[in-house]
Amino acid sequence: MFVKYVSAFAVCMVATMAAVVPVEANDAAAAEVVQYRLTDWQSVHADGVDQAKELVTTLKQLRCEVKMDRHGGHIDIHYRCPKWQALELKTHDLAHQWETWLKKHKFQTKHIH
Repeated sequence: MFVKYVSAFAVCMVATMAAVVPVEANDAAAAEVVQYRLTDWQSVHADGVDQAKELVTTLKQLRCEVKMDRHGGHIDIHYRCPKWQALELKTHDLAHQWETWLKKHKFQTKHIH
């Protein structure tokens, strides 16, 4: 099943990566932490190279395994992250934005305050 990837949101999320610091899942010192994992491969359909690059960049920064497949004038991006990872975020709102984005892309999440 392919999920239509919304590029405008991706640009916003990639822009916030500067505010995101990957941490170990057991780091108790962080004020806002979103933990995430995705054990099964998921696929996203990207219509253009720029859109695909944005998503691949974001997924790699999230420490996901990523594969790309070009065919029929579009790019399929396959990804998973079988081990728990975590993001330390500066604000509660930013943590909720990331949690929403991760859930939209089928990740299991935990938001720790």
